[in-house]
Amino acid sequence: MTIDEKLQHFYEVSLDEAREDAAKAIQDHKAYLEQVLEEHKQSRTQTAEAEVKAEAEHVRREVNKALSAEQITLKRDWSLRQNELKESLFAEVRDKALRFTSTPEYSDYLCRRIKEAKDFAEDDEIQIYLSAGDKELADALSAKTGCTLLVSSEDFLGGIRAEIPGKNILIDNSFATNLAAMRKEFKFDGGLNHE
Repeated sequence: MTIDEKLQHFYEVSLDEAREDAAKAIQDHKAYLEQVLEEHKQSRTQTAEAEVKAEAEHVRREVNKALSAEQITLKRDWSLRQNELKESLFAEVRDKALRFTSTPEYSDYLCRRIKEAKDFAEDDEIQIYLSAGDKELADALSAKTGCTLLVSSEDFLGGIRAEIPGKNILIDNSFATNLAAMRKEFKFDGGLNHE
């Protein structure tokens, strides 16, 4: 082999090695770039998932906050409406009670209540009071019941109040007290079980 041939052979071998080294370097660089790309994709995917999760949580909190505010508004409106209805209902009941006091049945009702109070007191002293608005009925009721009746300075819408001083007992069958008790205990129950 001549020197030119040797040089040619050396040149070709060197070029082949350089090509192989270049191809290996390119392959290694491609593999590195693919790994970097994959890591970048995973990182971006995780970041995007975290952002979506955080935004979903934020939206959920905002929806819950809006829902809570709306529930509070609805409950307040519902409570106000219930109070309006309750006031209207008790105004109507009060009017009916006052209309009842101008009927003949009212006198019979008072006679029954007076008799019940007298029967309860038995032989003890009893003071029976009529409402200030029933002053004109006092004489007729006294004659019917055979009991001395007192007229209260207070108008308690109707009914009677009786005191048994010896036993320190107050019998309160006044319409005002009964209405106040009903108002205090009144509840709006609805639904299938309470209709």
